Amino acid sequence: MFTSVSLLFLTIAIIESVAGLLGNGTILAASSTSCIRSKMLSSYDMIMIFLSLSQFFLQSWMILDLLLSLFCETSYYEENLFAIFKTVFIFLNYSSLWFAAWLSVFYCIKVATFTQSIFIWLKQRISSLMPWMLTISTLFSFATSLPFAWDIYIVHDNFTTPLTMTNSSERRVKVKTRVFLLILLCNTGIALPLIVFVVSSILLVRSLLVHTRQMKNNATGFQDPSLEAHIRAIKSIFSFLILYVTYFISLILILSNTFLPFSVGEAICVAVMAACPAGHSMVLIWSNPKFRELPARILHHTNCHVRTRYT
Repeated sequence: MFTSVSLLFLTIAIIESVAGLLGNGTILAASSTSCIRSKMLSSYDMIMIFLSLSQFFLQSWMILDLLLSLFCETSYYEENLFAIFKTVFIFLNYSSLWFAAWLSVFYCIKVATFTQSIFIWLKQRISSLMPWMLTISTLFSFATSLPFAWDIYIVHDNFTTPLTMTNSSERRVKVKTRVFLLILLCNTGIALPLIVFVVSSILLVRSLLVHTRQMKNNATGFQDPSLEAHIRAIKSIFSFLILYVTYFISLILILSNTFLPFSVGEAICVAVMAACPAGHSMVLIWSNPKFRELPARILHHTNCHVRTRYT
């Protein structure tokens, strides 16, 4: 049974998810419109479409998952339904993390100024490689999420009936023995994209340091487009990294049943998980004028319509 505090955090989580749906919907609409206007699908727009779609479905699934767990508790915790929901949930998580990692790679390749042959080769072929990268990462996410359909982390009992001390002890032992497998599975799914994140961040920082040193040696001013692009890309990648690390810590706590169902701890984790994809979409909108343009245009047309109606 949830308390008023846990209900407050769950309400906040739903509001955050709705905000994330609006943000990712804006990115998806802007990227799709850009492709239609230019009659071609650029690598950046391709990543944005995949990323916004995965996060849109992820937050929709989170809302559905939360509502079913609240109002259809008995049916929700049936083994087959629970496994399906969590497996799809994990797949969407891994996919969105991979797509965000490819976005960091794109930033790194486009912004960094390395002269190594492998880097130049990637810069020239990123457009042709990106569809394969997105497809392979989607298949990898699907493969690494399948083990969650097994009875590895399904440690829920019937919470509608009181637990005896023996059953409670057995449940704690059951949780402890499965937490290790759960963490191992989660690490399998998130290790590679997180490595991609970290490597991209290191390369961008190194490129920024080299570029700044060259500017000082050439006695040029600091109002340089390349410098601003470096800083903007680094801010975006590090904000993504912080959000995703926070998100997956909360995810592991939820899946390992560290907290009791509908407790304050679980509600806080759910609120954090809802906030991170929403925050990610806000960072993307803030960092790209093209994404800010669409809501501004909609707001302008809405204001014009309201003024015309009442004049």
